[in-house]
Amino acid sequence: MTEARGSAGLNGSAYTPGTPCWVSLMVHGMAATQEFYGSLFGWEFQPGPQHLGSYVRAQLDGQEVAGIGQLPPDRHLPIAWTPYFASDDVDLTAETVRHCGGTVGVGPLDAEDAGRLAIASDPAGAVFGVWQAAAHLGTGITDVPGTPTWNELMTRDSSGVAKFYETVFGFEEEPVVSADFDYITLHIKGRPVAGIHGVGNSLPRDRGSHWMTYFEVADVDASLAHLLDLRGHVLKPARDTPHGRIATVADPEGAVFSVVRTTH
Repeated sequence: MTEARGSAGLNGSAYTPGTPCWVSLMVHGMAATQEFYGSLFGWEFQPGPQHLGSYVRAQLDGQEVAGIGQLPPDRHLPIAWTPYFASDDVDLTAETVRHCGGTVGVGPLDAEDAGRLAIASDPAGAVFGVWQAAAHLGTGITDVPGTPTWNELMTRDSSGVAKFYETVFGFEEEPVVSADFDYITLHIKGRPVAGIHGVGNSLPRDRGSHWMTYFEVADVDASLAHLLDLRGHVLKPARDTPHGRIATVADPEGAVFSVVRTTH
């Protein structure tokens, strides 16, 4: 993780292509999930596009921050937060994903008048989204408690998939020079926007490669106590890092995410 942020689609402007612009979660229990995140992060909810089923957009101070959708009852997919990367041509991006060894599982398709999307996976199996904005630009507020602040790919070996993301989204890479820490920061126009963390054999066998979303909180320890009261789970206790205090947790349906109090 890094303390710097990427270029955001705030103040009515579109996100720079390649920048994470939205996070979305598909669940079985919509009402319970909204209650959990509403209490944990202070979110309120408004209906969103219904092209893939029931879907709501979480809001903080009237600004959209994340999406939660209803999984069909017969779909037993992993419950996971999925980052969406901005694109100015989602069809071309999807074609590039396939050409580079990835898979496009959904779309490209229109989300009513909000924009056009695809959901894909990289060659190692990590799922991500691609968003071409129209009426909906993406996350409207960042860097305050309750908002997504960083996205990080957890994979076996960073170099194995870095070239894929570089080709698909135009990232520039900044590897960490270390014999015992496998990490690449991804940049767009010189600004860090996401990371790839190679964790080797400590990658969970039941999850494989996956993207991790970090949400900013005012107090990590207080958030963990509240999360436990809400029947969430602490997977990695709070720990201090050069970039802030961080903990890895899961919601009651098992969606894994991290909470962080960033050191600015």
